[in-house]
Amino acid sequence: MKNLFLIFTVCCSVVSFGQDWKDFPIPVTLGDTLQWELQTASDDFNYTSDASPKSAAFSEKWDDFYHNGWTGPGKTVWSRSKSMVEDGILKISSSRLEEDKVSTGCITGKQRVTYPAYVEAYVKTMNSTLASDIWMLSPDDTQEIDILEAYSDISETREPSNKWFGERIHLSHHVFIRKPFKDWQPKTPDTWYYQEGTVWQNDYHRYGVYWKNPWHLEYYIDGVLVKTTSGKEAIDPLYHTNSENPGDMTKDTRTGINKAMDIIINVEDQTWRSINNKGLTPTDEELKITEDHTLKVDWIRVYKPIDKASIKENFGN
Repeated sequence: MKNLFLIFTVCCSVVSFGQDWKDFPIPVTLGDTLQWELQTASDDFNYTSDASPKSAAFSEKWDDFYHNGWTGPGKTVWSRSKSMVEDGILKISSSRLEEDKVSTGCITGKQRVTYPAYVEAYVKTMNSTLASDIWMLSPDDTQEIDILEAYSDISETREPSNKWFGERIHLSHHVFIRKPFKDWQPKTPDTWYYQEGTVWQNDYHRYGVYWKNPWHLEYYIDGVLVKTTSGKEAIDPLYHTNSENPGDMTKDTRTGINKAMDIIINVEDQTWRSINNKGLTPTDEELKITEDHTLKVDWIRVYKPIDKASIKENFGN
């Protein structure tokens, strides 16, 4: 009887924890012997946390910085004071720091994710040339899965124009060699998802990735499968994940995307846009519009498949 009570308590806690996403079924269908189990890396942000100091509820799940000491790419300078939780929403804001630098925020989950897993977030992207990002990265910075990468400003008057990027969601992954530095990601047209008539920053949308195994990724938007990346040549054609001599294409020891990963939610001003494309960076006047430069996340959920038989065993059936 005591064991049944404990199981009942755990089940009720899981149901209560998942209320924010209860109306959104997981779009990935498992086999008859498996079912999805909610992981504690999930967060409904149904608490309050000031920008500084952070609340205990926030600090239990997140560090309010990048997962190492890096302060950000290009013009980006991440600050712990740029993330907060209010009204049940994680908010990451941005402002001008000095000269042409952008002060913004980054948070890193304290519980790593391993495959197989489904990770999904309910997000309102910024109306900005800055990147709205939700991604996963291995602690050694060699394997990355981008759940959401968006640059959502579609202004007709902006120069240079960001409209092409603003109408699309970037769905991708990276495999890296750190020394000497090499970065490979797919360049196929389906990495830029376009949905006619959708203005992404106007509403919340669900962005999810099913990390099935090291060689298979499925990308979902609002519960619809929009992109699949599968197979060795789609995941790592240049042998960057070799366990022996990364990048050596004469001997195949590729592991694929197999490492435990940190969940990262952040905003960035990226070098390839602000410098290489000469101006895809917010102006001072644009940054003064705080609402346009605040990333909002209602919730993020993580699920793993478990064997149904294990549940029956727990209940003694």
